[in-house]
Amino acid sequence: VQLVESGGGLVQAGDSLKLSCVASTRTFASYGMAWFRQAPGKERESVAGISWSGDETYYADFVKGRFTISRDDAKNTVYLQMTSLKPDDTAIYYCAASPKLHIDPDARHFPYWGQGTQVAVSS
Repeated sequence: VQLVESGGGLVQAGDSLKLSCVASTRTFASYGMAWFRQAPGKERESVAGISWSGDETYYADFVKGRFTISRDDAKNTVYLQMTSLKPDDTAIYYCAASPKLHIDPDARHFPYWGQGTQVAVSS
């Protein structure tokens, strides 16, 4: 499974961005999907995830109420809508895919990763 992210950029605090991740697999609908991020000098952290069915989602506490994850199986795409962006959201955002039935924030359960897209938020 190959994953390609897009939609990153430089924005101001309070702005919105929508990230996209396209998967190159015919069985996209069977994968749980997630977004992680890594800021300079910091460890990678989970941001949000969505199950293969779309019925389950999870969000890191620091993005609850601001970010929304969604998927469009017809387009093999998972999205991350980000609103009310803060300078602390500056990071490289990675898309990941997991064949597990139930999703969780553990990066070890995601064997497939994209190359990342840079998000920079200025104050």
